[in-house]
Amino acid sequence: MPAKPSNFPPLEIAYMGERLAGVDEVGRGPLIGSVVAAAVILDPTRPIDGLADSKKLTARKREALDVQIREQALAFVVAEASAAEVDQLNIYHATHLAMRRAIDGLAPAAEYLLVDGNRLPGHVLPGQAVVKGDARHPAIAAASILAKVARDAQMVELDMRYPEYGFARHKGYPTQQHLEALAAHGPLAEHRRSFAPVQRQLALL
Repeated sequence: MPAKPSNFPPLEIAYMGERLAGVDEVGRGPLIGSVVAAAVILDPTRPIDGLADSKKLTARKREALDVQIREQALAFVVAEASAAEVDQLNIYHATHLAMRRAIDGLAPAAEYLLVDGNRLPGHVLPGQAVVKGDARHPAIAAASILAKVARDAQMVELDMRYPEYGFARHKGYPTQQHLEALAAHGPLAEHRRSFAPVQRQLALL
């Protein structure tokens, strides 16, 4: 098992090998862009200090840990489901699709999954869902960090193309600034058309 830093509480896991993948996603709530998932198999001989729920870390700390995870993990994959797939499948199924894509890309392959949340993503591998898992196991925390850094980078890139929407600040979530920009400028191609605030604006066109 990967070494657990002291800030992670004990977690009973029905697997004792070394190819355990932590899986997490970022981007269920935003009105725009992909939902991004990551899967990470940590190296038990190279524990990483400072892993934690990505939402509780500063952007600078997340970015530093992102580099360290990519250098020291046995395997990692960041995958996504597009806004179009979110609209086609719904956010729940699109999230699980992104997770399965991340898991399938791991080399070496995982043998067991620890997935943040209360549901497994429908993968053939055995595993367990862990509520608030990014605060309960380092592999899930690592996955949350990779996913968060990747999605935030997408929002910064989108902000450079459409600065009037403020994506670098709110990361696509339905803040007052985003809703006002949506009303003033209309939805972009990257907006999720199945989400109610976007639907309302499209109905006005």
